[in-house]
Amino acid sequence: MTSRKFFRQAAAIFLCLLSGGAFAQKWNTAAPIPQGAEEVYGIPANGKLYVFGGLALAWKPIGMVMEYDPAKNTWTRKKDMPAYHHHFALAELNGRIYMFGGYTLPPAGQPTWIPVDNSWEYDPQTDNWKALAPVPQARGSANALTVNGKIHLIGGATLPAGLKGDYIHPSRNVSVGTHEVYDPAANTWSKRADLPTARNHAAGGVIDNRIVIAGGRTGSVFIPNAFNVDLVEEYDPASDQWTLKAPMPTPRSATAWGVNNGRLFVAGGEIRHRDFWATYSTVEAFDLKSNSWSRLPPMPMPRHGLAGGFLGNNFHLVSGSLQSGTNVPGLLTSTDRHDVLVFDGK
Repeated sequence: MTSRKFFRQAAAIFLCLLSGGAFAQKWNTAAPIPQGAEEVYGIPANGKLYVFGGLALAWKPIGMVMEYDPAKNTWTRKKDMPAYHHHFALAELNGRIYMFGGYTLPPAGQPTWIPVDNSWEYDPQTDNWKALAPVPQARGSANALTVNGKIHLIGGATLPAGLKGDYIHPSRNVSVGTHEVYDPAANTWSKRADLPTARNHAAGGVIDNRIVIAGGRTGSVFIPNAFNVDLVEEYDPASDQWTLKAPMPTPRSATAWGVNNGRLFVAGGEIRHRDFWATYSTVEAFDLKSNSWSRLPPMPMPRHGLAGGFLGNNFHLVSGSLQSGTNVPGLLTSTDRHDVLVFDGK
């Protein structure tokens, strides 16, 4: 074997191992979303991808709802959200989409982030919303996960009890490990074991009826006053217990995520340092059975606050911001880009 052929084969093996080995992947570009924005959230339902939210200048929620049809590669604007919030949590159950918590603007005065306890059910078939029993603890940037017909709302950030003042900066919203469960059949909430590591802006998924919470930030909901973590914790609903798992290779927050073939995929994210404000192109996947992480081909464009979700074997990543924390005139860096990581499915 020639040295050149040896090195080509060695490089191919290395790239296969680096990307997880079991699946071949490639990036495609799909139809751009009609309105690009940061702080959008995506969730699949009925074979389509739904993107909610968006944040404009002065932390003004856009409240948009977009539907992507992969068969036609087209977007459709649906009715706006019934209440204009941002940093809410989404879950899907039986073709319906559930939205919990988030932040809103005060009715008057200087813009800031006010945590809300709103709960909503959205029917994509009729494009209608229904108000549900409110979240027991108002908070934003939590994770909502569906297991056995119930929805677990975990973590997030909220204002400390008793905090007073004419103006409270959004950074005063701090991480909580609160774990509450919504029963759609009874329209009621119950309490379960709190997340051991209080955090917000984390990724989350359900694998084999277990909940996995990965990464995110501790401290404040605001990245300049927070710390990105690599911690991964698994929750077993049967025992109501949490277990520490293998850490993320790349600590980050404000990512997009999705579950496919028993793995939790985490893409993009945000980091802040006194010398740089940046976003990630990193894509990594966690295998619960082997308790291990693998690295996949990086996103074509790094960003945070983006929407993500799987349609079949395709990991869709939509919109987001190319830069960390630039919600001021002249410095917005939102994109309408729609990238798709395609797996061969073997």
